[in-house]
Amino acid sequence: MTDKPWFKHYDKGVPTSLTYPDKPLFAFLEESAAKYPDKPAIHFKPSHQGFAKSMLTYRQVNDLSDRMAAALAALGVKKGDRVAIFMPNIPQFVIAYYGILKAGGVVVASNPTYTVPELEHQLKDSGAKVVLCMSRFYDTIKQVLPHTDIKTVIVTNIKDYMSGLLRFLFSLAKEKKSGDRVTLEPGHLSFMDLLAQYTPAQRPKVTVTGNDSALFQYSGGTTGVPKAAVALHRNLVANTLQIRAWLSDAREGAETWLLGIPLFHVYGMVAGMSAAVQAAASMVLVPNARDLDSMIDAIDVYRPSIFPGVPRMYNAINNYKGIEQHDLRSIRACISGSAPLLMEIKNKFESITGGKLVEGFGMSEAPTACHCNPLQGKNKVGSIGVPFPDVDCRIVSLDDETTVLPTGEIGELCVRGPQVMYGYWNMPTETHNVLRQHPDDPNGAPWLHTGDIARMDEEGYFYIVDRKKELIKVGGFQVWPRDIEEVLAMHPAILEAAAAGVPDPARGDEMVKAWVVLKEGMTATEADLKKFCEDKLVAYKRPRTIEFKPELPKTMVGKILRRELVAETKQKMAAKK
Repeated sequence: MTDKPWFKHYDKGVPTSLTYPDKPLFAFLEESAAKYPDKPAIHFKPSHQGFAKSMLTYRQVNDLSDRMAAALAALGVKKGDRVAIFMPNIPQFVIAYYGILKAGGVVVASNPTYTVPELEHQLKDSGAKVVLCMSRFYDTIKQVLPHTDIKTVIVTNIKDYMSGLLRFLFSLAKEKKSGDRVTLEPGHLSFMDLLAQYTPAQRPKVTVTGNDSALFQYSGGTTGVPKAAVALHRNLVANTLQIRAWLSDAREGAETWLLGIPLFHVYGMVAGMSAAVQAAASMVLVPNARDLDSMIDAIDVYRPSIFPGVPRMYNAINNYKGIEQHDLRSIRACISGSAPLLMEIKNKFESITGGKLVEGFGMSEAPTACHCNPLQGKNKVGSIGVPFPDVDCRIVSLDDETTVLPTGEIGELCVRGPQVMYGYWNMPTETHNVLRQHPDDPNGAPWLHTGDIARMDEEGYFYIVDRKKELIKVGGFQVWPRDIEEVLAMHPAILEAAAAGVPDPARGDEMVKAWVVLKEGMTATEADLKKFCEDKLVAYKRPRTIEFKPELPKTMVGKILRRELVAETKQKMAAKK
């Protein structure tokens, strides 16, 4: 790239270009294990009540992932096969993730709170033959199995890597109540028993290069139909190194990452787990970020220095009762993504931690980040920051989608760089729609059309103005309005429905709102409709509020104008202030 206006705003020590080695993503784990074998890689379930801390070293995680690779190979997993992970932030996720990659497999990381229909689509579409799940979610897996190609189910318990006394007490007091105690169906396998059957030396000899597929990350894309963005090893290696370079003062082998953001989400997976592994950092895993007591406990015990997250997470900590009694001063750097970061949240969090909280931007199709505000330099209100090293950006006309617009004008944000995905799995038309070569550079790398309407200022800082694709982002998760609308349309009393994201002032991001028109002579309450959605939509997709209307605004061809509904809601919210 030629000189760009954003280069002059990079922090000291951040290069404008990096070297990207041709190696698989798991090489970062192997390298950290070789250099820091006894350093804690994973901390899990801290407690102030005298329990021994649960910990795995880099040597142990590397060896356990080798064992997992050996087990998967013995079960018939070959290079290119998809293997699904259905679990939250527990040590077994990390072991399974790197084990799949070492076996030559492709990771399909699914949200463990998905309902049966949501999970069924991902497993069927990906063609996964093996799934690793946590026992609490085993019943969902069993319901999905008859409709998928899954042949092998491997089940683990959240307690499997807890320390001895904590594990005993969990078994005694919580395991049955929380739904973690299960009896495996014939043919289904125990995670721990399976690993015990193999040694690291039995890991399969599979050649994996940077050009091999590593990840299927499901995204709403541009049509709302969930599709798998295929990331190659080199895409993930590149973004890991870009994030690591942005954290210019991070010390190899000396940092502690707090990972409350889900690892099954591409942001937690790359900016969290992969960046931490590359830096040989200790990872403090929090299975449920909404469990604020555990989050605060993790900070108290492990003194994390790096904390990637989402605005809702930081806002919750800001408003945690008695937060002034906890010392958060170990936290030095936080990159916030997946939703706009309000200045009020940023300022308060920085005041109680003394660290830096900056907003970044990314997407599943560029796993995971492409922009960020400098950690030490200039931050601009409402800006997603400047492009990462080796990332080029342009704003193109919304009319012809190729004309490059001058500084300050609003159009679609297009991105290209080494982290941009290979394409969508089995969707050539969708791939062509978002990965395009432009007339001014017909032989160059394709540009990723993000679907976000944005502008760039004279200093190279970018601002998201709107979402061309009307995606809702709730707590860092992607929600497509069509998912909610289709469920509501199933209700016998509903004539038509619309859904969109509206501001959630209490949490600092978006929430789902629905608008419905009832059939003539039919009745339903907001409580009725919310109850109807419970077993059909994962919690974050369910409408927080539902408004009844006599009719919905539409275009001349009958398309519902969601933006008008959102604007009306914003006006009402502003009037109440």
